[in-house]
Amino acid sequence: MEYKNIIYTLENGIAKIEINRPKAFNALNTETNNEIEDVVDAITDSPDVRVLIITGSSKVFVAGADVTELAEANPRDAYNNCCLAHRIFKKLEALQVPVIAAICGPTLGGGLEMALSCDFRIAGESGLFGLPEITLGIIPGAGGTQRLAKLIGASRAKELVMLGNRIDAATAKEYGLVNVLCKDEEVAEEAQKMAEKLCKRPAIALKFAKECVNFGANMNLDTGLEFEKSRFSLAFNTADQKEGMKAFFEKRKPNFTHK
Repeated sequence: MEYKNIIYTLENGIAKIEINRPKAFNALNTETNNEIEDVVDAITDSPDVRVLIITGSSKVFVAGADVTELAEANPRDAYNNCCLAHRIFKKLEALQVPVIAAICGPTLGGGLEMALSCDFRIAGESGLFGLPEITLGIIPGAGGTQRLAKLIGASRAKELVMLGNRIDAATAKEYGLVNVLCKDEEVAEEAQKMAEKLCKRPAIALKFAKECVNFGANMNLDTGLEFEKSRFSLAFNTADQKEGMKAFFEKRKPNFTHK
């Protein structure tokens, strides 16, 4: 697929999707969503990708869904739009590799919902976060009411969802929405540093760790613990487990082969 609205690169195991619709403030339209899904599908099947970074420009991450597509939508159109967004963000969330959102500027509506589907969020000081759908007479429809509440709690989530409040990057860091807060000009560097650090971790163990955290977030404790036991045990069938423990006893850094 030829990409018109995103820029995709892959270097040294680190894939990057840059949303590139500057005239529309990087708003997510159907064409952009389809391009993102195409990349995510390719990454799912690629042994060459170890980490994915999603970013926008230095001025805006993603300003939301493209309202021009939704203004005349009927309920069936709206439902189909939700289904597309849900499918893409669930795929993004379920990727076997870590996903980092590198954020500068407004991260609103569908943009925040996409960032919530990532494992980590690195934000510059200009970061602005919100779900303004209520001001349009609707509600978030791409997972915002669910993922945000799980991450920062129902009470704070309602401030964004029901009041339409927006929070700056410092508040987002305080709420636990943002993992790393830095200057805008340092966002790309911080995302790269985190990605490189993750690339040094054993890939299979990383996959198991992500699966366990995501699974447990939607299950009761006992079910989550059973899943954790299964993945913990499976890790002992990897070459990296043998190497990691051998390196521990030999007092050296492990040489993981991701097998």
